[in-house]
Amino acid sequence: MAEPSLLAGSFGELIDEKISVQDLVNKMKLNVLTPQIDLSDRMISFYDVNRAALQLTGFFDHFDKNRVQVVGKVEQQYIADSDEDKIVENFKKLASFHVPCVVFTRNYTPSEKIIDACASEGVPCCNSSLTTSELVSEMIRWLRVELAPCISIHGVLVDVYGEGVLILGDSGVGKSEAALELLKRGHRLVTDDVVEIRKVSDETLVGSAPAITKDFIELRGIGIINVRDLFGFEAIKDTQAIDMVIHIDEWDKDKVYDRMGLEEHHMDILGKKVILHEIPIRPGRNLAIIVECAAVNNRAKKMGYNAAQEFLERVKVNTEGTFKGKE
Repeated sequence: MAEPSLLAGSFGELIDEKISVQDLVNKMKLNVLTPQIDLSDRMISFYDVNRAALQLTGFFDHFDKNRVQVVGKVEQQYIADSDEDKIVENFKKLASFHVPCVVFTRNYTPSEKIIDACASEGVPCCNSSLTTSELVSEMIRWLRVELAPCISIHGVLVDVYGEGVLILGDSGVGKSEAALELLKRGHRLVTDDVVEIRKVSDETLVGSAPAITKDFIELRGIGIINVRDLFGFEAIKDTQAIDMVIHIDEWDKDKVYDRMGLEEHHMDILGKKVILHEIPIRPGRNLAIIVECAAVNNRAKKMGYNAAQEFLERVKVNTEGTFKGKE
C-alpha cells in the first residue's frame, strides 16, 4: 500500500516563498545607504549569500545573481588598496546583474561613487555593525527558514508534551474539538484549520499558522474563539517541529486496524517521512487522551523503549516456557 503524501496537488498547496529586502533590513537591523530605492519591491528567493570577492576583481563566471552580496573586511581592504575607478566599474557590473542587495559589514560605508554605481542599477546598499561571520551565519539561518519549501494544508497542529502532533481528517470529524480538549489539559496550540509546513532541513519540518488564523479556533455551533484570550499566552506557540501525524477516521467495523503497533506507518511530507497513526473514532472515545498517549509513546520510542516490542518478547518467552513445561 502506497504511503500517503502531502505534496502539491495532493493534500495541500505548495507556496512559492519569497521575501523582500525590506524584511531582511528589518530582521538584521541593517542601515540603508540608498533610501531612494523602494526595498519592498526587491525580492530575495535564495537563502544562501555570496561574498563579493572575485567579483570586485572583475571575475563574474559562475556568478549567482540571486544571492545577497556581502562585502566583508577582506573585500573592504581590497577596495581601499585598489584603483577607485576600477572598483566602481566592477560594482556597476555587479549591480547590472540586478542582485537583491549589497551589504557591507563592520559599519563600513563605501564611497559615494560606489553607492551611486549600485543605485544606478536599482540595487540597494546597506551596512551592518556585525562582523562578516556573524552576519553571514545569522542571515543564512534566517533566510533558510523563511525561504524553505512550504505547503499549506487543512489540519490542526498542537504541541503535546513537546511533541509536534499534526492532526488530519475530514472536515467536521473533530480535529478542533480535540485541540480544545488538549488545551484544557495544558498543551499548546500552534494552528487550527490551516497549517503552513516548511521543510527547513532534510530532517526537520516546522509548522506555523497563517497570520489571518493565528490564535483562533473554529468550533461548529459556537463559532470562532480566541485561544489567547480564553486560555492565556501560555496556550499558544508560534512554531513547532512536526514529529508525528494523527489521521482521524470514522469507525468502520469492516476495516482492520493496527492493534499492536509493531509496524510503523509513515506519511511523506515534502520528501520527509513522518510517523503516521490512523485513529478510528466513534462515540465514547476520548480523542485528546489518545493523542496524549500517542505523543508520549513516540517520545519513548525516541529514547529507545518500544512497548509493543517488549510485549512481543514477553509473549515469546511465555510461549517458549509453556512448550518446555509440556515436554
